[in-house]
Amino acid sequence: MQLLVFILVYPALWLISILPYRAFYFFSDFVFFLVFRVVGYRKKVVYDNLKLVFPEKPEKEIKRIQRDFFQHMCDTFLEMVKTMNLSKEDVKKRYHIKNVELIQEIEKEKSILVPCSHYANWEWNVSLNLYVKSKGYAVYQRVANKYFDKLVKDFRSRWNTTLITTHETVKTVMRNQKSGTKAIYGMVSDQSPMVIHAHYWDKFMGITVPIYNGTEVLARKLDLAVVFLKVSKVKRGYYEAEFIPITFSGKNTEPNEITKKFLDLAEQQIYEKPEHYLWSHKRWKHRDKVPSEFQ
Repeated sequence: MQLLVFILVYPALWLISILPYRAFYFFSDFVFFLVFRVVGYRKKVVYDNLKLVFPEKPEKEIKRIQRDFFQHMCDTFLEMVKTMNLSKEDVKKRYHIKNVELIQEIEKEKSILVPCSHYANWEWNVSLNLYVKSKGYAVYQRVANKYFDKLVKDFRSRWNTTLITTHETVKTVMRNQKSGTKAIYGMVSDQSPMVIHAHYWDKFMGITVPIYNGTEVLARKLDLAVVFLKVSKVKRGYYEAEFIPITFSGKNTEPNEITKKFLDLAEQQIYEKPEHYLWSHKRWKHRDKVPSEFQ
């Protein structure tokens, strides 16, 4: 069944990926109409998240952010598909890195953890590896369909990136450190962990929720550098990335310092243009399960 689904869907994805940009974004507008106006995919989830995080905003503004988010979400999903046939020259033009020299300087000395959030276009973050000498890794969640999982790994790996799952991350980092291999690890770090796996809770957008702190644990244990990747949407189909140092020496940080700095930076970019954040995830679903020690 998995193979049949792949055979049926793959040709459509490939055709979308080779569309000229004008036709590509026209198609995205059509998908937006279906998703937002006809199907209403997760509209209530998005609305509830926005009302929860921005209780002070008037209804009209909430509805405007909700609509603009869905437009952006459709663009982002299709831009992921576009990656299948996106050239190095094209991604360099459409995803500009302001200060890549910062990473290039740090990588001479040590390995780097690069956390980011589900903001703007996180799919094209892997193009960072076109500019660095260190081995590049991207942490991802395996796709249930093994054929689509291979497809995702193939097109994300086109720019010198090795994909590893969350379960492989610690083992990979430890192995590279032991062998002296310098590497750069990109990870989207604002997901909601399962409560039974949550070791740390903190406020995110003003609401206490479980927080992944694996980046901090690795940085402090192995003395890694941590650099936040801030991505902004300049205009449709164009993005600008900026590296913001969190620490150059993980072992010299206080407990929770790295995690709190990451949360602050993630919040800042969301407040700037909230419509570019991934509001369709149930990020705050565990807010009523806060352990007493974190209240």
